[in-house]
Amino acid sequence: MTASVDQLKPKLDSKSESPLSSTNMMWIGVAFSLVFTLVIWLASPNLDPVRATLLPDTGFDWYYWKLPEPTFITRLSAWSMYIIHQVAIWGLIWYAQTRVKKYTNGLHPVNILALGVNAVFVLLHFAQTHIWYDGIAQDVSILTSQGSVIILLIWIMLMENNRRGTFWGQKLPIGKRIIQFARKYHGYYFAWAIIWTYWYHPMETTPGHLLGFFYTFLLLLQGSLFYTRIHVNKWWMIVMEVTVLAHGTIVAVIQSIEGGRDIWPMFFFGFFGVFVITQMHGLGLKRWMKAGFVALFVLCVALVYIPRGEPGRLNEIIRIPAIYYIAMVVLALLIGIGYWVADRFKGPETPAPAVGAGD
Repeated sequence: MTASVDQLKPKLDSKSESPLSSTNMMWIGVAFSLVFTLVIWLASPNLDPVRATLLPDTGFDWYYWKLPEPTFITRLSAWSMYIIHQVAIWGLIWYAQTRVKKYTNGLHPVNILALGVNAVFVLLHFAQTHIWYDGIAQDVSILTSQGSVIILLIWIMLMENNRRGTFWGQKLPIGKRIIQFARKYHGYYFAWAIIWTYWYHPMETTPGHLLGFFYTFLLLLQGSLFYTRIHVNKWWMIVMEVTVLAHGTIVAVIQSIEGGRDIWPMFFFGFFGVFVITQMHGLGLKRWMKAGFVALFVLCVALVYIPRGEPGRLNEIIRIPAIYYIAMVVLALLIGIGYWVADRFKGPETPAPAVGAGD
């Protein structure tokens, strides 16, 4: 969960904070994420009996890792834990926004509580997978899991428009109220997107699942560090955005190997393109560094597409950036329309009574 650095600098406070710095907590959280991802992998043999019963893959909208015959308890285990996890984190975000409000170098008590809640539900999801297996994928489309995270990444771009720009450092003319709305309420949407995706999948051990869970652990960590300096650190923030490049590309490469769908360049160059066009401009890089990333991008395109002899496939590199930027404008428009409708229903304000000499 991310906010703009320039908005937050005036609100730093050192009172009522833990002596443990948020930066140190970030590194501890990264280590925990790595170790627990390893634990998921090591426990893989325990799921073999369940895997032997899974139904064949039937297409792009089919989620393979779900029980062929779910029961009431398998559904209850996933949905009840998801709901409790979701409500708990939403409650902590609300508390932080209404009671804390100040950014610190250390941890607020509510950060420690959020970290603890997420850690508990990491353990519970592991146990739930090995006892009942199913996530909420049994009842909802895979598109909700994928789409929720895509919108999260687009939402970040909207929030960051005024700080780093959208196209080569240039800002889009987006209204102040829209940006303020995106910043104020991003935590609630981000928490939903992350926790929804987290409980969608059982803790399986394919490379895509393992990298996906590691990424989700990092996002849960970031979401627990609200109102701390590390939460708005530009380098940590960019890691949260760019990790999708590795995850999306690796999953696509695996699909290419297993199913012959050679689509990995679309994901690699798509997310790399978004970095070059937008994300790197918020890092304070020198011009020669930016030029180096552009040159690297062009070189990689040449190395991949020239040997293929298929110039018609070059459009792959613009598909994901096009989706990002169109969706970002649509998101801004939806928020703007929401304000327009709210203003129409709110009606005219009652003017204050005039104060006369005889009052």
